[in-house]
Amino acid sequence: MVVPVIYIGGLLFGFGLAISGMARPEVVLDFLQFEDFGLLFVMGGAAVVTGITFTVATRFLHRAPLTATGYTRRLKSFDRNVVIGGTIFGIGWGISGICPGAAYASVGIGNYPILWAVAGMFLGAYAQGYWRTRRSLGTESTPETASS
Repeated sequence: MVVPVIYIGGLLFGFGLAISGMARPEVVLDFLQFEDFGLLFVMGGAAVVTGITFTVATRFLHRAPLTATGYTRRLKSFDRNVVIGGTIFGIGWGISGICPGAAYASVGIGNYPILWAVAGMFLGAYAQGYWRTRRSLGTESTPETASS
């Protein structure tokens, strides 16, 4: 039951991005250059609908319908990684003119050259995961200094 519901959610997400015109990189670039604020209204409207949905769901349901797990809050601290990651994401967003959701919807409306950006997103995420794993292995395997 989980996979079909997620699939339907993805269909709605992609359809909404395509119908709103946000799947086109030039629209995103116009937003980033403060020339077209349509993206702001689409994201704001989506955030309001999502916020209302989560407020109602958590008030009337004790567990998430798809996973049957209890609702919990995930609080992430505002740390150096958030700033660095956000900056890198913003640079990539500005260069390519797409964000991940819009990239997939853009492929759906026939913009196949966007697959290069999708491949770049996967490569960037893989490189970060590889770097993080290598870094954590390096800190775990440091020899302890013997005290005399």
